[in-house]
Amino acid sequence: MTYIRAWRALPADQARMIMLLAAAVALANIRQPYPQIAPLQHIPTVLAILLAPVLLRRWPLSSKSIGCVVAFLLLHTFAGRYTYSNVPYDAWGRALTGVSIDRTFGLVRNNFDRVVHLSFGLFAVQPFTELSQRQGGTPRRAALFNAFLFVGAVSALYEIFEWSLTMLVSPGMAADYNGQQGDMWDAQKDMASAMLGGFVVALLLALARETKHEATDRA
Repeated sequence: MTYIRAWRALPADQARMIMLLAAAVALANIRQPYPQIAPLQHIPTVLAILLAPVLLRRWPLSSKSIGCVVAFLLLHTFAGRYTYSNVPYDAWGRALTGVSIDRTFGLVRNNFDRVVHLSFGLFAVQPFTELSQRQGGTPRRAALFNAFLFVGAVSALYEIFEWSLTMLVSPGMAADYNGQQGDMWDAQKDMASAMLGGFVVALLLALARETKHEATDRA
């Protein structure tokens, strides 16, 4: 009953966003092309959906922040359907425009995983900054800096998790999940992509705050 009350206590727009994410996970697993890897990609998202009402009751966030989290998880869910490494963006690009994205930019591997890591940085700063301010009473600038550090820390922990996973599953499954694609610097590039996204958003939010203060002072 407590769990049901937690669901009912959610703002309507937040509940709709969470249900949208649940629907996306379900759709991503219809005729799943990589059924052996799919659970590794989608189980964490399913757990996040199930725990969301309880966590948000304890640590509430604005709908803007929830939107950021859901947007990232939607992108992750889409990429997870194709194990990241096999997202057919280049084939779709050629079909729609007749132009190869990979050939145009000189890409030698499927780089959709970089897009998702970048998006983690882009979407994580807003909710973590809000959480840091609301729950910890952290000043705005310090909260933004903490959010940037959070992006780097979580990215590093995720890469360590991926490495640990290779010790537990078959080599073929580990390679499919990790998506290294022969790039020995894959982990470092993934972390750099996330931190770049985090830095850009933290900087933009800081500048927007300064601009707002200056406009208020003039008024």
